Amino acid sequence: MLRTLLSPRMLGLHLLTIGVVIAFILLGRWQLGVFQDSGRPQATADPEPVAVTAVAPVGAQLAGETVGRRVTAEGVYDAQRQLLVADRVPDVDEPGGNVARGKGYWVLTPLRLDDGTLMPVVRGWVAEAGDPATAVPEGRVTLSGRLRPQQGTDSVQRRAGGLPEGQVQTVSTGELLNLWNGEQVRAGYVVAQPPSGGLTQVKVSPPIVGGTLTWRNLAYAANWWIFAGFAVFMWFHFVRDGVREDRGRGKSPEMVLEG
Repeated sequence: MLRTLLSPRMLGLHLLTIGVVIAFILLGRWQLGVFQDSGRPQATADPEPVAVTAVAPVGAQLAGETVGRRVTAEGVYDAQRQLLVADRVPDVDEPGGNVARGKGYWVLTPLRLDDGTLMPVVRGWVAEAGDPATAVPEGRVTLSGRLRPQQGTDSVQRRAGGLPEGQVQTVSTGELLNLWNGEQVRAGYVVAQPPSGGLTQVKVSPPIVGGTLTWRNLAYAANWWIFAGFAVFMWFHFVRDGVREDRGRGKSPEMVLEG
């Protein structure tokens, strides 16, 4: 049998089978990778800016597709209602950036729009509460930025003893309604880009959506691996038939490859 297995014809069959099996396995892994990549979060197309009044309602939540969208707004900052969001890093998307970190402050200033409503605006970040850069610009301003949803309060680690007056720990629409009593406050908040004055830019990413799994690629991967198994099956049968044929000719009388 060994003589049969090492014949030129069989050696060619062995090499061909090995090459086919490796190729099919790699093709299956490639399709599996495509399937896995399809489910990962992906950045969406970044549409042109729209007026904040068109996407940030009063008395309702932001629509999911508007989160991270570029917006523009015009109005006058209300310096009397400015707040500092305590324990923040200058990056909305940094792990832990939306919970207490003891790093610094977001400068949150309401922009009074032409219709009288207030739009919360994170104008930038400072390391110290008394930084002169927190001074509010006077007069009418036009700003651009990205829209973010309000932040929940349940995941925030509260400071022992509370916060000084004029500071909050989240940008919560409900809390702002209480602090800015009597005002109509629009949902969410805008992260200004570029920041106001000498403030540090608070980084925020474009809209991100979850990918859609392409199940057909998983099926393709399974098909390639089935083909690899079939190639091994056919190799076995060709080898078995070759051994039996040589045995019938008296070339391998003592050893038979059982099927």
